[in-house]
Amino acid sequence: MSDTHEQKPSRLDAPQVARRSFLSLAAMGSFLVAMATAVAGMLRLPKPAVLPGPARRFKVGFPDQFAVGSETRMEAENVYLFRDDRGVYAISTTCTHLGCVVSRAAKGFECPCHGSRFGDNGKVVAGPAPRALPWIEVGRAADGQLVIYADNEVSPGTRFQV
Repeated sequence: MSDTHEQKPSRLDAPQVARRSFLSLAAMGSFLVAMATAVAGMLRLPKPAVLPGPARRFKVGFPDQFAVGSETRMEAENVYLFRDDRGVYAISTTCTHLGCVVSRAAKGFECPCHGSRFGDNGKVVAGPAPRALPWIEVGRAADGQLVIYADNEVSPGTRFQV
């Protein structure tokens, strides 16, 4: 005689997980992983992702090299240096719209990328630029040369007295 009865599962065997229960557990696990990732991202926010670079400053020469009424383009630094009867000042040539390098025009500056135009003092005359070209701080080094501090904006009209 052979036994044709099905054996009942033992209480010690792991229970069978229904498909719906499995999907519920998977969804809950995904939610917990997403929340843990979000919390980890928030904990990283106070720390800067990029470290600051060295200060950008450069010597441009002695004041007597720049005659009153002169303008000098510092191409590598994207700055124009001007000297008038009230002093020396520098204007950035980086467009405030999308960062293109503006060129000197008959009346001010022009951006070749999107058509912004700026007056001689850097104020926006036309175009999509949201603000004027920044004026950059000019100072003097210990050896007497003029120094342009490219990271330091000053208010328009600020001149370094020489």
